[in-house]
Amino acid sequence: MNTQPSGTTDTVKDKIVAAIKGAGDIVQTTVDTVAQILGTTIKDTGNVGTAITDGISHVVSGAIRGAVQVGADLGRAAKGIMLGILRGTKEAGAEALDTIRHTAHVAIRDTAEVGGDVEAAATGLVAGAVEGAKELGVSAEDAAAAAAAGALNAAGEIGSAASDAVRKAVTKPINGVKVVLKEPKLTVAA
Repeated sequence: MNTQPSGTTDTVKDKIVAAIKGAGDIVQTTVDTVAQILGTTIKDTGNVGTAITDGISHVVSGAIRGAVQVGADLGRAAKGIMLGILRGTKEAGAEALDTIRHTAHVAIRDTAEVGGDVEAAATGLVAGAVEGAKELGVSAEDAAAAAAAGALNAAGEIGSAASDAVRKAVTKPINGVKVVLKEPKLTVAA
């Protein structure tokens, strides 16, 4: 069994760059490319938890970096990334929510690292989670909350500006779903 995922970050980035440059519909192109790369990565590394998690991280990182490199709309690219990851893993139930949370975390972290628009990315991630929820048999509200939680967790690790931008994005209705944040409220002592 090969332990190195075939979907390394640079390989994924190059494939996303080529796919986006050659297509008109960034969401569908990103969905198709991400799902194909992740499916191959999982097959190459074996269907075990850490291999899948690592594969998701490599694919999401590469896809974000590729989208930023070509100046793609990060909201649409992030939606495509989320849908592609969900279709590539074909998980259901609680595992699907963990995948959504992890995908959003990695995407926001990498968006910030490359100077991308974290607010647009967060909106796209939640939109992708809501759309993907129907295919996975989980509620749209739970999927939206999982994406928001992953995005907010990553933003919190980055800093207050990222946290504010992500919070602004995920506290408005997205695709008709009101995101209910399932996190403790932070209180500031006076």
